[in-house]
Amino acid sequence: MSEEKDILNQEQEELKGSTENTVENEKSGEQTPEEKYNELNDKFLRLYAEFDNYRRRTNKEKVELIANANEKLLLDLIPTIDDFERAIANNETAEDIAAVKEGFNLIYHKFKSTLEAKGLKQMQAKGENFDSDLHEAIANVPGDETQKGKVIDDVEKGYFLNEKVIRFAKVVVGQ
Repeated sequence: MSEEKDILNQEQEELKGSTENTVENEKSGEQTPEEKYNELNDKFLRLYAEFDNYRRRTNKEKVELIANANEKLLLDLIPTIDDFERAIANNETAEDIAAVKEGFNLIYHKFKSTLEAKGLKQMQAKGENFDSDLHEAIANVPGDETQKGKVIDDVEKGYFLNEKVIRFAKVVVGQ
């Protein structure tokens, strides 16, 4: 029986001590494990919400950027369209063929220079060695030894956009 009293006294002292520790922790500014958990959980939830908002915002910005990516190019091409419309209207009454040809050549060069300013570059294929990374062979023709493996003619020109192939050149290759 005395052992049981000793055990009960010991448990009561431990309870008093833990209660005193809790009171001391609150007085001294230390947090209980439960309070720490709640605080960290709150921080985590706020951080997660902030990251989720950031992800949504960047996805929305990306969609808008893709939708409006060609805006500057199109704005630069509008004057060329205006030139074509003026040329078509002028050609209805024009009798001088040389002037009509010169007008269309001027419009073509303006159009081409606008595209080149945006990074478009025409591929030079004729006379070059055949390269499957740049060319698409649509025909092989017999040729002499100097033309073997070389591009003899380009049926459709290839183009680069900022050094990336955006259209392969369709070529005739010598055999």
